[in-house]
Amino acid sequence: MSSWLEGDVALVTGGGSGIGRAVAERFVAEGASVTVVDRDAPRLRAVVEESVDPTRMLAVEADVRDSQALHRAVADTVDRFGKLDTLVTNAGLWDYQRPVTRLDGVQLGNLFDELFAVNVKGYLLAVEAAWRELVRTRGNVVMTLSNASTYVAGGGPVYTASKHACLGLMKQLAYELAPRVRVNGVAVGGMNTDLRGPASLGMAERSIAASFAKRTADTPPPPIPLHDSSTDPRDVTGSYVLLASRRQAGTITGHAIAADGGIGVRGFATAAGGDDLGAQL
Repeated sequence: MSSWLEGDVALVTGGGSGIGRAVAERFVAEGASVTVVDRDAPRLRAVVEESVDPTRMLAVEADVRDSQALHRAVADTVDRFGKLDTLVTNAGLWDYQRPVTRLDGVQLGNLFDELFAVNVKGYLLAVEAAWRELVRTRGNVVMTLSNASTYVAGGGPVYTASKHACLGLMKQLAYELAPRVRVNGVAVGGMNTDLRGPASLGMAERSIAASFAKRTADTPPPPIPLHDSSTDPRDVTGSYVLLASRRQAGTITGHAIAADGGIGVRGFATAAGGDDLGAQL
């Protein structure tokens, strides 16, 4: 029996680490060829070199805020693999739960512009670059969403607004691109990844992984029903495979799978600034 993505071709933004890398590796394991897009060339090289099959991976250095670079990534993918079946929009930044009360107007404006440019515009530009090829293959888009796409306290007001915007973007694009292209999302919980903060707040080199390490050492895990399964990015890759598969999800569009460890049945116990990751900032 063939794998779920046998013969498919995917492009993953933010594919150099974290969820993007985990999804790219899982797609290759499921039989797909994958282009990984990231701004960090050394990380991209490592993804390809460490793949179970480097011949089915292509690294493209690009910034998701650059439309021309994304068009080149799509063209390079088609040149190398002959088509494009799935676009995974995944590149993002986190605001480290900075509340509005800790930012002045200039900081808030700069943070908004930077975060929305990556988290929202980056998704939209990637879809614009890819939709023509996806129409040809009756392909699909899978967006990395977040618990912050639905709930509060998964970030500060700017991050939460950006992820709510992505949920709306997913639904609108599912409507616009139907019936040729399906558009869905995976709303993940907090992940132990190399997710970085905004340069506008001096956090470009700050990784969420350090926060997870501190939390593990200093505090018990959060009271989320399945907290253990919402920390490793490999735990959520099955949802991406499902949504990318024509055979398994050919009738699903405009839907977000909540892969957040069960936040929806428990809610957030603390507000921002309590005993969560942002408390020590």
